[in-house]
Amino acid sequence: MPASPPGDERRKRRLALVGGSLGNLVEWYDWFVYASFAIYFADSFFPGDNPTTQLMNTAGIFAVGFLMRPVGGWILGRAADRHGRKSALTLTVTMMSVAALLIAIAPTYGQAGYFGALVLLLARLLQGMSIGGEYAASATYLTEASARNRRGLGSSFQYVSMTCGQLLGLGILITLQHTLTTSQLESWGWRIPFLVGALFAVVVFWLRRRLQETDAFKEETSAAGDEAHDDSTRGTLKALWQYRRQAGLVMALTLGGTVAYYTYTTYLTKYLVGSAGMEKTTATLVSFTALTLFAVLQPFAGMLSDRIGRRPLLITFAVGCTVGTYPIMTALGSASSYWSALGLSLLALVVITGYTSINAAVKAELFPTRVRALGVALPYAIANALFGGTAEYVALWFKNSGHEKMFFWYVSGCALISLVTYVLMPDTRDAALSRTEAEDDGERGRERPAAAPAEAAH
Repeated sequence: MPASPPGDERRKRRLALVGGSLGNLVEWYDWFVYASFAIYFADSFFPGDNPTTQLMNTAGIFAVGFLMRPVGGWILGRAADRHGRKSALTLTVTMMSVAALLIAIAPTYGQAGYFGALVLLLARLLQGMSIGGEYAASATYLTEASARNRRGLGSSFQYVSMTCGQLLGLGILITLQHTLTTSQLESWGWRIPFLVGALFAVVVFWLRRRLQETDAFKEETSAAGDEAHDDSTRGTLKALWQYRRQAGLVMALTLGGTVAYYTYTTYLTKYLVGSAGMEKTTATLVSFTALTLFAVLQPFAGMLSDRIGRRPLLITFAVGCTVGTYPIMTALGSASSYWSALGLSLLALVVITGYTSINAAVKAELFPTRVRALGVALPYAIANALFGGTAEYVALWFKNSGHEKMFFWYVSGCALISLVTYVLMPDTRDAALSRTEAEDDGERGRERPAAAPAEAAH
């Protein structure tokens, strides 16, 4: 295979980084906007005089999205392994665009009865499937499309874009709150962010259509004509079963990271308001500032992992989270100022960066090309739905039962399980993701790491 000129190769990698990251940003923007604007559109779809009941109904539809993530991970992960990373990325952003548009134009209860709520439910099902497939498709694409010695850096932009999507949604909420009245937001203003999301998705769809397929996937498909190469099971559950140990590793290494991430991002504002007694505007500003700096940290940690390996960062995260969650959360519960809350939040997010910056690369490096997207997607989506999606509910359950600090031990326990996994698993940094990389290893006389399945090179 002739090598591309260095300039063309750099342009291709930059386009891959932009296309993969921007699509991920739009996906997570739409995902978080639903939760952020629920207080304004809840009574548009559910009648009654009880605001709590209305919010519970919209929260129930929000939860359905988490339940659909494993389904999306399975369907779209299979599609990415059988038809290509590019096609899966294009499909996920199309689904998210349709979902956002459905919410934006959904009729209210006064216009069509419960048909509007049904449209809302359908849109959320699409969002859940889309986000479940997006994680795996973007994680696989960003990792495979990056230079071998920069896979940590390339994959770190997944959480940069996830966080930026959350910040964008929060920024639009703050802007609309200052430009529209509450009655305007409840009447029609809540539709604006979903229209914006649909428009963003169309732009990203065009951008993703221009992406190049990864070399690893092209090598895999070119081998389909080889009589010794069984292509029929590519991207199937049968093929994934052969790598059930790696799938179990994905679930175990995700457990601590996803619980910690949702604790210090989506739950943080509610915790500062409900437990520390902080003003909502101050708590929101703390979250916004902390998340902005958190996003900036990701590439630096990714580059560090490319130099020293993945395990040191993962182990540092797990030790810090296991030991530090209780004192950090306890101190946050009594934080009385913006600066003290910001400092503690940043401390927690710096620790979590050891996981968020590289987890996409680690998971992708565990599987061979023919089952890589599904191998990342399905176990991650299951772990995320069971533990990440329920973190806030578990925290509130402990709070309502009068044992709020038990939640801190719960987070530490989840991190401890992941710590054991990180200590026992091999480092994946040097795994060969394609035949070309495996051949390069052979020419150098270097043994393939245990983390790289032999089938990756066939």
